[in-house]
Amino acid sequence: RNAAAVLAARTEYVDEIVRQRWSWMPPGIALAAVGGYGRRELFPYSDIDLLIIIPSEKSQGPIKEPLSMFLRDLWDKKLRLSQSVHTPLECNQIDTSNAELAVSLLDRRFLAGDEDLFKQVKNPGNELGRNIAQLTRERHANFQDTIYHLEPNVKDAPGGLRDLQVLRWLAKLGSGGEEDVATGMEALFEIRCFLHYLAARDDNKLTFERQDEIAGLRGSSSPEDLMREYFRAVRGIARLANRRVERFEARRSGLFAQFRDRSGKLSNADFAVLHGEIFFRSFDPQVIMPLFDFIGRHGLPLAGASEERLERSMTDFSGWVAAHQPLWPAFRDILRHPHAGWALRVMHGCGALETVFPELRDMESLVIRDFYHRYTVDEHTLVAIQIALDLRAKKGDMFGDLAAETDDYELLTTALLFHDVGKGTPDEGHVDVSCRIADAALHRCGIDEREWGIVRFLIASHLEMSAAINGRDLSDPSTIRDMAAKAGTVERLKLLTLLTYADISAVHPAAMTPWRRQLLFSLYTQTYAELTRELTVKIRQPDPAERPELRELLAGLPPRYLRTHSESEIEEHLRLAKEGREKGAAVSLTRSAVWILTVVALDRRYLFASIAAALSSFGFNILKAEAFSNASGKVIDTFTFADPARSLELNPGEAVEVKRTVIRAILGEVAVEELLKRRPRVKADAHAVAATKVSFDNQSSTTATLIELIAQDRPGLLYDVAALFARRGANIEVVLVDTEAKKAIDVFYLTKSGGKLSDSEAAELTAALTTIARPA
Repeated sequence: RNAAAVLAARTEYVDEIVRQRWSWMPPGIALAAVGGYGRRELFPYSDIDLLIIIPSEKSQGPIKEPLSMFLRDLWDKKLRLSQSVHTPLECNQIDTSNAELAVSLLDRRFLAGDEDLFKQVKNPGNELGRNIAQLTRERHANFQDTIYHLEPNVKDAPGGLRDLQVLRWLAKLGSGGEEDVATGMEALFEIRCFLHYLAARDDNKLTFERQDEIAGLRGSSSPEDLMREYFRAVRGIARLANRRVERFEARRSGLFAQFRDRSGKLSNADFAVLHGEIFFRSFDPQVIMPLFDFIGRHGLPLAGASEERLERSMTDFSGWVAAHQPLWPAFRDILRHPHAGWALRVMHGCGALETVFPELRDMESLVIRDFYHRYTVDEHTLVAIQIALDLRAKKGDMFGDLAAETDDYELLTTALLFHDVGKGTPDEGHVDVSCRIADAALHRCGIDEREWGIVRFLIASHLEMSAAINGRDLSDPSTIRDMAAKAGTVERLKLLTLLTYADISAVHPAAMTPWRRQLLFSLYTQTYAELTRELTVKIRQPDPAERPELRELLAGLPPRYLRTHSESEIEEHLRLAKEGREKGAAVSLTRSAVWILTVVALDRRYLFASIAAALSSFGFNILKAEAFSNASGKVIDTFTFADPARSLELNPGEAVEVKRTVIRAILGEVAVEELLKRRPRVKADAHAVAATKVSFDNQSSTTATLIELIAQDRPGLLYDVAALFARRGANIEVVLVDTEAKKAIDVFYLTKSGGKLSDSEAAELTAALTTIARPA
């Protein structure tokens, strides 16, 4: 289990092989180990990095043949080599733009040959330190500056092995000594060894599958325990790396130094601010809550010594908390400050947040595997809070403006803090458990009943708007009436909208798509109008009596058509009807937040399914579709879709091909099977299989039966489903399509003979749908 010793032993074994082969090389050149090999940390499938040092460029010719034989011999021994040849002068003049080579020289270790020549290679200058600091910032940003990823990269993510190396590199460049991170280092070494052995290659991603395998091989922990051990190991490494990088940057930044000098004026009787960091003047548990109030006001970091002292004091602070309730007024004040998100993150990092609210320990480093969330539950919570707080500064943004006009923001922050705490109790629905936990915790701290009423409403309702935009037709009046009844007041509606925005956005960086933004704000505005009973001015619909061709188009269309389409959209449908009169079909393709394909064509069986297949063949993700048919047999179908590969944006000519393919599919000129073969292949993930679940609802809509399908996504799924509906004589009025990490979540509004399906018909259709949607 001593992984560091295993790596050192492997390094020593490779050293023997390399030195033995080097003994045949001519004198006057040197061989050095660099990188991980130089550090004696040779992982099972890591490259063996070699630096061959030659006295001058002229010496390359005579050694070319023996060097080739040396390297070929090592390759024959199945060693994974990565080598470079340089003179000492070249090594000492390496430009910082070649940071990889420059950094590798910091870990150089003499192996064989001319040791005097090896000693001529010097450490790069401080410019390399600046480069390391910048690359570290950029690397951390790629991982959203957090260690709490559900499937982390143990090498490159914050707190990973690369951060451990950053500590060593900056120490060698004169930026302080190396702190003790032995515990975290050993855990990372062990996990990376497992990853390499299991993949039989240099693989550093700790996926869900690997977590299961490693936990099984260790035989003493569950995957959840393994991940908590991982997060606790990397937490200290990440903290030290960030601190060291900040210190290095501060010593070399005149502007930063000026800021830190000015920040010293913020010092008070309890805290001194030196070089932009907070120090205790004297320490006592009673200054801890004022400390977080101070951080919330000014957004400054704790000095390393202050952070360590704070962590060691949590036992004393726990006693102080118990003796000084109620703490709600002090905690609420922290949440009202401009840097409340940072204050909560510092509280969580040192354990103070869980000391005030012990109930929050249930979600510390908690992994919930749904193949959609990216972060642990506690990190998701802190990210959501920061997103909600940041909205207040986004002037001109529709959600930013909503945040700026909303009161009780500290109650919104509190609701976000507790909204997912119930996920630590897996055998119950987490919403009810979160309400129960928050009730006990906040009343113990002294929250009043008005405030608790708002917080409880937000926690209890935090999935409602998300469910509506993903699974309900927002143009259906009953959807808006239901949401208005649940919100009750405009004030609660605003808070719930902002909470939903933050909650979705914190799932992963790309979760709040332009399409979801648009849907969420549309749900807010329509519900607001319902709550305030505003009289909205409807765009005048065209008078069919004025034009015979318009009267023909509108004849037989349901009232919902006129309610959901503007005059300009109806005019576009009329234009397409005229254009397609001879060919039997016409299409248009437009773009707003997403792409919209509009089709006017003669109706036939499997028409909807064929159009879906045509779009899928290009790799598009269908988000929503609706279908209308008139008395003369024409259909007006609208498909809203996303283009994840941006092929339409990057290749404008592609739109012509899309429309041509759709027309051919409508007219039956191309087989659906051939279309689906063209769909870009997505790498299968055998470990991310979603369970199939199908249900129907005959109550939510007054005009249609709702069928919800949750299943493993696959090419052609929507076609197969739509074809089944066509065979059963059911008409698709609206379909809402969502995909979360290869899991399809689709809601269909169906009618039959102009009305809802009977319960028995819906049940039969549900059973048939379950069969065709189940993974093969």
